[in-house]
Amino acid sequence: MKVVLCFGLTQDPIDGNSMLVMRHLDMDLKDYLQQNYNKLTWKEKIQIIFDIIHAVCDLHKENVIHRDLHSGNILFDQLIQKFRISDLAFCGPPNKPLNSIYGNLPYIAPELLCGKKTTFASSDIYSVGMLMWEISSGQPPFICKHNYDLAINIVNGIRPKIVPGTPLKYKELMEKCWDADPTKRPDIKTLLISYDLQPDRNFDINSSSINSLFLSSRVYSFKDLPEPRNATKEEQEAYHSIQIDFDLRDGLITVDSKPKRNYFNDDEKELAVNYKKVKLNHKGDDNLNSEQGELKISDGKDINFIRI
Repeated sequence: MKVVLCFGLTQDPIDGNSMLVMRHLDMDLKDYLQQNYNKLTWKEKIQIIFDIIHAVCDLHKENVIHRDLHSGNILFDQLIQKFRISDLAFCGPPNKPLNSIYGNLPYIAPELLCGKKTTFASSDIYSVGMLMWEISSGQPPFICKHNYDLAINIVNGIRPKIVPGTPLKYKELMEKCWDADPTKRPDIKTLLISYDLQPDRNFDINSSSINSLFLSSRVYSFKDLPEPRNATKEEQEAYHSIQIDFDLRDGLITVDSKPKRNYFNDDEKELAVNYKKVKLNHKGDDNLNSEQGELKISDGKDINFIRI
C-alpha cells in the first residue's frame, strides 16, 4: 500500500498525548512543488497525481476514507521517487467541537462544509481535484483567508482558475472531481483508468514560497451555508477578475496592484485597497495541527513522531 509506514504508537513523556511513530520521508508535496515546479514536464506532473490516485485507490479498496487530503500530507519518497499518503484518518483533535469539521479548507468538499454527515469516498475525490489543480499551477488553491467568506465561495461553486496550457483531458477530469454534486464525481477506479494521459510539452509558471499559515488543517464550524452548487462561467470570471500578487516570504504579504501572471485568487477586495504589507502573526493552536519531530534511531533510519 502506498501509505507512509507506521511503526506504532507512543506517548509524549511531557503531556501524555498519544503519537504515531512513522517513517520519516524527505518532503511534502507543497515543498516539492516549490523546489521543482519550473523543471517539471506535464508527464512528470501527471505521474505525481497518478501516485496520489493510486494510493487513494488502495485506501478505498479497503473501505477507508482519508478525510484530510492536502499537499501537506502527501510525502515524497526520494528512494523510489514516488509520493505516499500520510496522516491517515486524522479527523482532528480529541476536543474537536461537535458539528465541526477538521481539515484544510480549500480541500474540504462543499457538502462537508454544509454539515452533511457523509462518509462517502467522494469527499476524497474532491480533494484529489484540488491537488490536481495545485500540481498544474505549482501553488496551493485559494491563497486567501480561510474563513466564512471562502467557505461561502466554495459552496457557491467557485473553484481555482484553470491554468493556461492544462491538457484538455486533465482539465475535464479535474472539473469532474470538484463538482459540487458528489454523485457526479468519478470514483477512484475511474480516475485510475483515466490516467493514460501522456502529454509531451511543458509550460512554465513562476512559483513562489507559500507561508504555512495557509497549509495546515484546523477545525471549522460554519452555520447557515447554502446548498452546494456549481458556479456559472460568468460567476467564475467575476471572482477571478481581480488578481493580487502575493509575496509570502518571511511572513509578509506584499500586495502589488500591477497585473502580473499568477494564479492566486483573493475574494477580499479591501485587502488590495487598504494594505501594502500585512505582518502575519499567526500562532496556531497546538491542538489543531499535527506536530512532527525527527528522531535518529540506532539503525540509522529516520522516523517521525506525529501527535494525535
